[in-house]
Amino acid sequence: MDRDDRDDPFGDFFEEIERMMNEMANASADAGPGADDAGFGSETHVDAYTTDDGVRLVADLPAVSKEDLSLQCDGDALTISAVSDRREYDETVDLPVPVDEHSAEATFNNGILEITFDRDDDSASIDVV
Repeated sequence: MDRDDRDDPFGDFFEEIERMMNEMANASADAGPGADDAGFGSETHVDAYTTDDGVRLVADLPAVSKEDLSLQCDGDALTISAVSDRREYDETVDLPVPVDEHSAEATFNNGILEITFDRDDDSASIDVV
């Protein structure tokens, strides 16, 4: 069944959207292979929260399995790396307060990574004499 688009008030609108989508597709193709796979990209959301006892970090990692994850923490920043057959992730998140990296507890369920750290209590009280 053929449609007569001459009376379609949205015809120009949809043609413009299609033109813009084609431009975006061509721009990402021109950027080279794997250009959209660098870092976490727009599919991933990472949040860090301070709690009374420490820091809680939540990351959304679609298309990644637990075996693909690698986590590194130096007390001030956390680096999340993962390599899957679909994506390659590598991001460093600055933590809001210094943490004891040895206190880390992590869970990974259905693409959601949750990590908790205790605060680093490196400060010492000083007696005034």
